[in-house]
Amino acid sequence: MFPKIIKLILAIASLGYGSYQFYDGEIGNGIFLTLLAGMFVLLYFKNELIVMAFLRLRKQDFEGTAKWLGRISNPESALVRKQQGYFHYLHGIIQSQSNLTQAEKHFKKAIQLGLSMGHDLAMAKMSLAGILIQKRRKREATILLAEAKKLDKHGMLAGQMKMLQQQMKKI
Repeated sequence: MFPKIIKLILAIASLGYGSYQFYDGEIGNGIFLTLLAGMFVLLYFKNELIVMAFLRLRKQDFEGTAKWLGRISNPESALVRKQQGYFHYLHGIIQSQSNLTQAEKHFKKAIQLGLSMGHDLAMAKMSLAGILIQKRRKREATILLAEAKKLDKHGMLAGQMKMLQQQMKKI
């Protein structure tokens, strides 16, 4: 909702005024303003619109997810690099329901920009491998599946990877 620079300015101003409140003897106000500054810093790194889109995606509401992502007007300037990765990751998930070519572009962009969680990156690579299998590009899909298997340290995606490998054998 707020641009990145405004979030940082609000964080610095809250922290500065909180420090003044500590100096003035108003400890409760100082603690509150310091926590408020921390909230602005958190929102700098975790965009509130992407968080809301993830909550919509958990409910399998793809239209609601698209609405929340549509509120981000210019992702290149409004989001940090990792947030841009998640922006394209969510668009890839939405597009994979209908348009595989667009989904492939979004997943490639998300992988290029990077995702902060390893299992999200593994899921993006596995989804891209599934799209490539459907497009009969077995070599690229094999490489992506191997990378996704390395990233999936807890084995959460093992079942889906086995299914994709079985589909690859049929090609």
